Amino acid sequence: MNTKNNRRRRKSIERIEKAFLELLQTKELHEITVSDICKSCELNRSTFYANYVDIYDLADKVREHLEEDVNQLYEQEKTQNFNSNDYLKLFRHIQDNQLFYRTYFKLGYDNHYQIKYFDKQQAEQHFANKHIDYHIEFFMSGFNAIVKKWLAGGCKETPEEMDEIIRSEYKGRTELNCNK
Repeated sequence: MNTKNNRRRRKSIERIEKAFLELLQTKELHEITVSDICKSCELNRSTFYANYVDIYDLADKVREHLEEDVNQLYEQEKTQNFNSNDYLKLFRHIQDNQLFYRTYFKLGYDNHYQIKYFDKQQAEQHFANKHIDYHIEFFMSGFNAIVKKWLAGGCKETPEEMDEIIRSEYKGRTELNCNK
């Protein structure tokens, strides 16, 4: 019986996604075919189409998987309605899942900001509730740029060093606003 979450189906999905991620490291999305993926992971096209509509559906599912993982990192904070500003666990997750993050950025998903880890209330306090949307956009774009640079360099700095970089940038920003 082909139930939604049976072990064989999950293994097939893992193989397809792994092959897709590997192919994306050397090809653009529009250059990858279902045949390429099936050949790489040694599965039939029917197995691919039993799980995905097309390559773009597969790309969306990979994005959703990564976003769910990241959101799980901060689930407790969301349910308890607080923000620890703990970027260290995010940097550890990035380091452990570099291929996923490279793919996420390569596909341009960072422009959609589906990974939302910022504290609007804290920003409102630091910036006297003025132009919050601009401050949040600035922070998210800067954060993404730092992560991209870190990934491009092979994540040579430790997650702790990256956390300190973010904290020092943010600290400098909040000190400027406190001195106004």
